[in-house]
Amino acid sequence: MDGFPILSLLTFLPVLGMIIILFLPKEQSNTIKYTTLVITSLQVVFAVILLGNYNYGAGGIFEQSSFQFIEKFRWIEITGISWIGTVKVDYFMGVDGISVPMVLLTAIISFIATLSSWNIKSQLKGYFALFLLLDTGMMGVFVSLDFFLFYIFWELMLLPMYFLIGIWGGPRKEYAAIKFFIYTLFGSIFILLVMIGLYFSATETIASGERVFTFNMLALMDQTNYSPDGILSPFNPENMRLVAYIALFVGFAIKIPMFPFHTWLPDAHVEAPTPISVILAGVLLKMGTYGILRISYPMFPDITRDLMWYIALFGMVNIIYGALVALAQKDFKKLIAYSSISHMGYVLLGMASLSTTGIAGAVFQMFNHGTITAMLFLIVGVIYDRTHTRGINDFGGLANQMPVYTGFVTVAFFAAIGLPSLSGFVSEALVFVGAFGQESIRVLTMISTLGILLGAAYMLWTLQRIFFGTLPEKWNKLLDIDKREYAMFIPLTIIIIFLGIYPSAMLDIMNTSVNTLVDYVAVSFQNMQLSGF
Repeated sequence: MDGFPILSLLTFLPVLGMIIILFLPKEQSNTIKYTTLVITSLQVVFAVILLGNYNYGAGGIFEQSSFQFIEKFRWIEITGISWIGTVKVDYFMGVDGISVPMVLLTAIISFIATLSSWNIKSQLKGYFALFLLLDTGMMGVFVSLDFFLFYIFWELMLLPMYFLIGIWGGPRKEYAAIKFFIYTLFGSIFILLVMIGLYFSATETIASGERVFTFNMLALMDQTNYSPDGILSPFNPENMRLVAYIALFVGFAIKIPMFPFHTWLPDAHVEAPTPISVILAGVLLKMGTYGILRISYPMFPDITRDLMWYIALFGMVNIIYGALVALAQKDFKKLIAYSSISHMGYVLLGMASLSTTGIAGAVFQMFNHGTITAMLFLIVGVIYDRTHTRGINDFGGLANQMPVYTGFVTVAFFAAIGLPSLSGFVSEALVFVGAFGQESIRVLTMISTLGILLGAAYMLWTLQRIFFGTLPEKWNKLLDIDKREYAMFIPLTIIIIFLGIYPSAMLDIMNTSVNTLVDYVAVSFQNMQLSGF
């Protein structure tokens, strides 16, 4: 694979598909659909090739040699700026054990969401063009190693998602789209400010031997690259570094979404069309936790260590609050939305442990949550397409009318609960083991286990109300799932069962990188303590 630009191909293949679609006549709806399906299928193929060629034993945090499939060249260079010198931005891509699972997840969810988009009726050309642009933005975030490039992809997703909700959404689509846009843009401003502050605080040595300001993430992760007078330098005694960490964390927390920045998510999910809800829950939420692991933790190891209890606290609040609100819902889709908030709390809790077990569980939970919640939103979409209602109390006895559909629902529901032998159990167990091992957050971890009980309560109660009992007469002619829906559910079901039985298939990918991250945060914190900072 040396020299083959597989990361660029994974990232920009959807742009090629978008260009093809823009040149197709709008009347050729089937051609537009199948073009998107071919592009997302190829993306899955390339993601599997990437996985097959990934060296599990390699991995690291701030050394380029520790990343794989590196693509790097000078992208932007502006000279002659008196007080800055030369501004240099690299096109810098690479992956490690933390980003490879997210690349694979993005490809799989994009493919599944394409199949789910078959029922979109209006303005197909615009829909699928924006869909593919969104795909590029998501993939670019997970492979970027230059902060400037990362930010471009981060912002690139905002526009297509705004229109995909605002044009093809439900009755309150404009409100949900604007709310999503404002929240996300608010967080992006914080990220931008911190990015600029980091740029003027650290330098890297280029080929000529000159030291220049840098957006290189790997250089920004190395604390020795910071100048003593840099505003965000660990050697600067002012509190700006703490302020920057909190601002950056808030920017990422909005995307998770973390309480109290979560209120945009239920509205966005309820109003978004099913495939966009699948992408939103399956991939976009993971970008927040990925950003914290990739940027906040290694660039601010001292602040991360100091604030681990507060991160665990917010994780616990997410778990309990999300589950309690889900328990009160009567709208099937809104229930799944709040359950998503709860399950992302497990990711935060695992990350707060700063242990290999906890963070490995958090990254694994990011992948598992992506597949399980995507399946749950597809389940809601299937029944909504047939009945045009999402009221939980409007059903009952669907198991007799739609037995195959009920079988897939049961797998997804029990995976969300965390049943042993399904993927959700393994990642949640690792999160609790890692978090319980940290004495400072042990009480918060014990409280968080109530989320398991509450999750079982709202999932089993929903299963009972929708699928058991007496079927209302008006649903007597409902059809079970068709071939296209089989194609959506079967891959996700296989992944959920396979990773529940053999979790090492995913854990082995991330182990080396997670170990390096944990060791780096611990060693950097100790060094700073010894230096008096």
